[in-house]
Amino acid sequence: MIEVRQLTKRFGPQTVLEGVDLRIERGESVVIIGRSGCGKSVLLKHLIGLLQPDAGSVYVDGQDITRMDERSLLQVRRKFGMLFQNAALFDSLSVAENVAFAFRNQRNLTRAEIARRVAEALELVDLPGIEHKRPAELSGGMRKRVGLARAIVYRPEILLYDEPTSGLDPIVADSIDQLIIRIRDQLRVTSVVVTHDMRSARRVGHRVAMLHDKRIYAAGPTEEIFASTDPVLRRFIDGVSDPKHPDF
Repeated sequence: MIEVRQLTKRFGPQTVLEGVDLRIERGESVVIIGRSGCGKSVLLKHLIGLLQPDAGSVYVDGQDITRMDERSLLQVRRKFGMLFQNAALFDSLSVAENVAFAFRNQRNLTRAEIARRVAEALELVDLPGIEHKRPAELSGGMRKRVGLARAIVYRPEILLYDEPTSGLDPIVADSIDQLIIRIRDQLRVTSVVVTHDMRSARRVGHRVAMLHDKRIYAAGPTEEIFASTDPVLRRFIDGVSDPKHPDF
C-alpha cells in the first residue's frame, strides 16, 4: 500500500534521511523505531506528503505522491488519519468540534450526520458522551483518545501514529496499545506507528523497522527483530548505551 524508495531529506547542511527504502502492505501494522532525532517523524510526514524529499519517491496505492500538485495530494491525504504526538487538539474547541474538524469544508453533511459520526468515533475510542468537554478537562490518555477519534472519524484507510504512548503511565499506555490493535482489526486499516516504547512496539506491530544512521538499518517480523543478536538492535531494544560510542 505504501512504498518508500531511496528517500533522502536534508534540512540545510544536515542530512536526516539518506536512501530510505520501506514497504508497507495493506492491512499491515508496521512499527518504526530508532533513537531520538534519527528521522522517524520526518519519515512519517513524508508518507502523508507534509514534507517533500530532496531525492527519492513515496508511492501510495501505486501513485508517486512526491510528483503531485497540491490538489491531487489532498485527494491522497483523505486516505490517511494521523495521531500526533501531543494529540494536537484545539483548546478553544469542544471535543465534538475537535473530532468534527475534518468535516469543516464538507457542505454535503448535515449537522445531525456529523454529530452521529462524532459520537460513533468517540464510542470506538471508549469515550462516549464527552462531546461538550474541553481538552483542558481531559487527562493525557483521554486527549490521545480524542486525537485518535478525530483521526478515524472519516474512516481512513491508513492511520499514522507519532509516539502514541509518550508521556503516559504504563497502564494508560497499555490501554492505548489495545485501542490501536482494536481499531486496526475492527476498521481494517493499515497502521504505521513511530515509538520509543519497546513494549508497545512488540505488542502492536506485525513488523518492525529500525531507522539508524539515516536509513532503515533492519526490518522484519516483530519477534525476529526482538530476538535479534545484532549489537545495534540489541542495545536499542534493551536500552543499553555503548560506552565506546554513547551516541549509537
